[in-house]
Amino acid sequence: MPVAFLPDLRLHYLDHGPRNGPALVLSHPVGLNLTVWDAVIPLLPPSLRVIRYDHRGHGGSDTPPAPYAMGALVRDAERLLDHLGVRDCVFLGLSMGGLVAQGLAVKRLDQVRALILSNTAAKIGYQAHWQARIDEVRGQGLIPDVDDTMKRLLSRTFLAGDKAVQWRDVLQGCQVEGWLGCAAAIAGTDFYTPTAGLTLPSLVIASSNDAVTPPDLVRETADLIRGSRFHLIRGPGHLPCVETPDAYAALIIGFLHRIGHL
Repeated sequence: MPVAFLPDLRLHYLDHGPRNGPALVLSHPVGLNLTVWDAVIPLLPPSLRVIRYDHRGHGGSDTPPAPYAMGALVRDAERLLDHLGVRDCVFLGLSMGGLVAQGLAVKRLDQVRALILSNTAAKIGYQAHWQARIDEVRGQGLIPDVDDTMKRLLSRTFLAGDKAVQWRDVLQGCQVEGWLGCAAAIAGTDFYTPTAGLTLPSLVIASSNDAVTPPDLVRETADLIRGSRFHLIRGPGHLPCVETPDAYAALIIGFLHRIGHL
């Protein structure tokens, strides 16, 4: 299991494709892990170097005590890319990963040449909403909330099928401390001002049945970035990479060709 030994934690990652290929970095939502990209990876060109990792408190990465700051999550991504010697990558962030992407792009333009912001926003939810969920999970754990979380993340059509059960297992397997830490990071993040200063090439993706970051919220974030492209995928919920991987991969590949990354 590849692990980056950073000064204060171990970060689990997977590094696919040629090491000298153009790099695409994938950053996942809170409560999930790097397996959220499993259906997309085989659809991407073999010439692409694809790096995905587990956020602190998730998957195979270490779980420091909560709460976390968004700055720490951004710094984790920054240090991982430094560890791997990555420059000029395209950074794809989904939901919480999209906040990390925005923060990293503001901080390290040498590492990030373009962004794909998927089902995310410059600010996700409200402090009071997140605090209520944090208090609930701290008292009861994640399992009592799993059914509601599944309904927020996935469309009704997908939930009615056989593939939904594996994501229930992933959610139930998330470390409570890791979820609490990252939820605190999301609650404390408002990137409206820094994101409005970004000028790098950006693709912003929304889903028509996303209950977490509705299309209008995602479009509002796209409007902050000069010259960004907005695309709405019809059908899926908050995780289009899981529900519609073919359409999702096609969007990624098209964008990478447009900006000359492939």
